[in-house]
Amino acid sequence: MNIRANKKQQLGGILIIDDKLENLKVLSEILKQQGYKVRQAINGISALRAIQSSPPDLILLDIKMPEMDGYEVCQKLKQDSQTQEIPIIFISALNEVWDKVRAFQLGGVDYINKPFQVEEVIARIETQFIIQRQKKQLQAEIEYRQAQEERLKEEIQHRLAKEKQLQEEIQRRKETEEILYQSRALIQSVLNTSMDGIAAFQSIRNTMTGKIMDFRCLVVNPIIGQILKQDRSKLMGKIILKRLLKKIDSTLFEKFVNLVETGTPLIDDIFYHSDDTQGWYHFIAVRLGDGFSIAIRDITDRKKIELDLSRWAKLDGLTQIANRHYFEEFLNIEWQRHLQEQKPISLILCDVDYFKAYNDTYGHLEGDDCLKKVAQAIDQVIQHPGNLLARYGGEEFVIILTQTNLLEAGQIATDIQTSIRILNIPHSQSQVSELLTLSFGISSLIPTPENSTFILIKSADQALYQAKQQGRNCIVTQVD
Repeated sequence: MNIRANKKQQLGGILIIDDKLENLKVLSEILKQQGYKVRQAINGISALRAIQSSPPDLILLDIKMPEMDGYEVCQKLKQDSQTQEIPIIFISALNEVWDKVRAFQLGGVDYINKPFQVEEVIARIETQFIIQRQKKQLQAEIEYRQAQEERLKEEIQHRLAKEKQLQEEIQRRKETEEILYQSRALIQSVLNTSMDGIAAFQSIRNTMTGKIMDFRCLVVNPIIGQILKQDRSKLMGKIILKRLLKKIDSTLFEKFVNLVETGTPLIDDIFYHSDDTQGWYHFIAVRLGDGFSIAIRDITDRKKIELDLSRWAKLDGLTQIANRHYFEEFLNIEWQRHLQEQKPISLILCDVDYFKAYNDTYGHLEGDDCLKKVAQAIDQVIQHPGNLLARYGGEEFVIILTQTNLLEAGQIATDIQTSIRILNIPHSQSQVSELLTLSFGISSLIPTPENSTFILIKSADQALYQAKQQGRNCIVTQVD
């Protein structure tokens, strides 16, 4: 009796909202005797103030009240992210089906008719508190699993110092698992309304060796059935996991076996596809007795966004070629590779001649279009595995040529010059040609520990400067 009362006090409290003082008094006395912390409000306005000041764990709400009825109070609470998760039980003399339907549509979790039975009220309140505890425990467990990988690494380094902490964690997990087993019927209602796929499996072991041979499906919610395109009732009780995993990833079965044997949580992303569907899923699996439970979330949209962001982070927004940041990253990687292989790497810096005058004459829109055409023309010339074209500045482009010496780089620059000429872009304000032209600076090195990418870039930049000094529309290579 004392244990149950202590658990109720730890939950927080109950707010009773009713304009009838006698109702408030009766309910308050009943609930206080049960060990609950009780507050009262005689109308909707004062109730909302009290909730904002100190949110209760559960609300008992009358419907018929002056100024603001129970439906409106419920609606306002469910529209507020700070209060929308508080469970609301309606207690009302209204006995029409429509009244009950509306109460549930607005977010109520239960409906008790007046006059009520004391035992019924207590039982329904206890049910809601148990459900809320289980939700919090499940959420805490999921959040814990997400951080577990990093924590395990730290625990390896401090094993002796962490021995006591590990023992406490093992005990806590056992207690959590025991609660889950004892509350399976209640948890089932949470599973059926979850937006994530949730399932539980039990190990099937060889009676002679004790080795895990497969897993039996104990619990599976509707989302799992939708993902697998199967009737979930036909999955429960079946020994099917090994066969299902072969269609997804043949290594997963051994990972789940390791999870059960060691207790180490398993967190991963998988790509699943069937005949008519495919997508990315994130899952968290934790040991549950001699088996495991798993929560699965569809992250297909998030994965697409991540891939798009990764791609766009490397591109120049205007020309759709690599940006300067990715150029530097790519150059550092290739420099190290060429250092190991002792192969030459070349760099071409090129600049559109008199581009400011082009913009002033034809406008910025035409200038942008011109840069796009130049980028496309260069890209078509350097189409070779390992090469990279990037936008270096406003009208400057940089080209990385892997395993290419100075002579070969010069020929590529000549080919680019020809390609730009073929574009036949008029430039009436150019001082070197009636058509758009480029100036080129080229450098080439075989990487050594004594030189660096800075020297390669600096040499190309100096060569480009000389090309401009020589009248533009020309190619200058570095001087050895």
